[in-house]
Amino acid sequence: MAMWVFGYGSLIWKTGFPFDESLPGFIKGYRRVFHQGSTDHRGTPDFPGRTVTLEAAHGEVCCGVAYKITKEEDKRDALMHLEVREKQYDQKEYVDFFTDSNASEPAVTGVMVYIASPDKKSNNNYLGPAPLEDIAKQIVKAKGPSGPNRDYLFNLEEALAQLGFKDKHVTDLANQVRRILSETQEFDIDATANNV
Repeated sequence: MAMWVFGYGSLIWKTGFPFDESLPGFIKGYRRVFHQGSTDHRGTPDFPGRTVTLEAAHGEVCCGVAYKITKEEDKRDALMHLEVREKQYDQKEYVDFFTDSNASEPAVTGVMVYIASPDKKSNNNYLGPAPLEDIAKQIVKAKGPSGPNRDYLFNLEEALAQLGFKDKHVTDLANQVRRILSETQEFDIDATANNV
């Protein structure tokens, strides 16, 4: 029996495990939010970055990619990889996955997805909601072993666009980060010019 995994963050552009098939599509009843702190990939324990998790939201959909894995050896490799990579995500859910917005039946059922819950006892890296400006400032400053937090956001924005998906939260946040970066560069140029 095939194993299916739903990617809605970095798994969209950097899978890291073997798979037989990938399907772009969406799950229902969830939205993607930058509420999870990253202390091991896109930030540090002293200054966490922000990565996406899923939040239950009636009537919402979250777009991403479902990966089909059929060989037993590949399933083991994928699970080992994911358990390390997603170790800060404390819940696994099994969801219905759709490829057609008009379909009443899912394309695949029982698709596994990792979620970072807001439960501080099981997920001590949960940061929760904050004003868009504050999240953007944190993303601009954060950097971890996997690189700057802003690269994660921009890669996600680009990967979703390449699939033809729109996510207002991701777009608004990316635009805010770009605005802060351009203001910072202007300030740096002015400061350098004044010191000459």
